[in-house]
Amino acid sequence: MFETRVRKGVLQLRRRGTRWLSTGWAGGRHEGPAAYNVSVPEGWERTDLEAYVRERRRAAGFDSAGPALLTGVDLEHARGARYGPVEAVATAGVSNPAALPMEPTGEPNLPGTKEGIGTVNVFVGAERALPEGALANLVAVTAEAKAATLLAEAGVPGTTTDAIVVACDPAGASREFTGSATEVGAAARACVREAVAASLDSRYADGGMPASVAEAEYGIETTGRAELFVP
Repeated sequence: MFETRVRKGVLQLRRRGTRWLSTGWAGGRHEGPAAYNVSVPEGWERTDLEAYVRERRRAAGFDSAGPALLTGVDLEHARGARYGPVEAVATAGVSNPAALPMEPTGEPNLPGTKEGIGTVNVFVGAERALPEGALANLVAVTAEAKAATLLAEAGVPGTTTDAIVVACDPAGASREFTGSATEVGAAARACVREAVAASLDSRYADGGMPASVAEAEYGIETTGRAELFVP
């Protein structure tokens, strides 16, 4: 699906004529040849994100604009996986876990922080033509697989800054659905599981993965209780 290249802390995923849907900064629908995962340094405080991403992309020698995600994880820990018509690439760090206890205390939610960004960024591409709804549903399928993998590996469903980019080939064979029982959905789940787990294994090869929010340098717990109602 993708031609991947890493230069100067920027990962480019390239494929001509691709349709992208991003949940990250300046997200939404894009059409073009490339998307990016940009590793930011410790203590990074830039807020002019459009200019920053453009500077980093051009410094790495990548001319094509496209959706971009930011991560505090070094790109040496990026990992990819392929299955059938789907490919996934992920970077995963959990210094800022976001826990969702099933027995909340009812106390106010712990505030999050933008510091110490770890982030789980996942890119998923399918060599199939997908309608808008199916492409959007692929985000949900990817998020579900990411959460299941993180729960198994790190005990939390995500971090405070996770983001997803999904993509499809408008010229490929048409598929109407991307649910977990479909060709694309099932392959995406497998790819996300393998890529996220492998990135975590690389990032924490020497240990150091926090066992809980309390042990993490940053993070949140959603401890508040919502008020139920019957529609």
